[in-house]
Amino acid sequence: MLKTYTGGCHCGAVRFEADIDLAAGTGRCNCSICMKTRNWSAIIKPGAFRLLSRPEELIEYSFGTGAGQYRFCKRCGVHSFSTGYVADIGGEFVSVRVNCLDNVSDEELAAAPVTYANGRDNAWWDRPKITCHL
Repeated sequence: MLKTYTGGCHCGAVRFEADIDLAAGTGRCNCSICMKTRNWSAIIKPGAFRLLSRPEELIEYSFGTGAGQYRFCKRCGVHSFSTGYVADIGGEFVSVRVNCLDNVSDEELAAAPVTYANGRDNAWWDRPKITCHL
């Protein structure tokens, strides 16, 4: 069920709203950045995301092909969302960190399906052999 969530970083400088259907699925990956930041996210279209804080509160990081722009709070360092373009997943996207949502219940998080991606081996469509640490 589509629901409007609010969320943001730890210090409150970065705030957003996002329309997300957690029952449609979330994702975890074993690529280098997802492993190091413990990413657990829901991918949505840009029109379903609204940044409520000033863009100047964010710092951007990109690497590799530059397909993703990883944004984080310049004050507390929390990564609450990223943006990018990947044709194979429908073009432009916003990847919202579900652990940065404020009005999500433990029950909603526990019920959200998780798809695992093997980004470490560039086999994005395959599930890694071991996922319990993701």
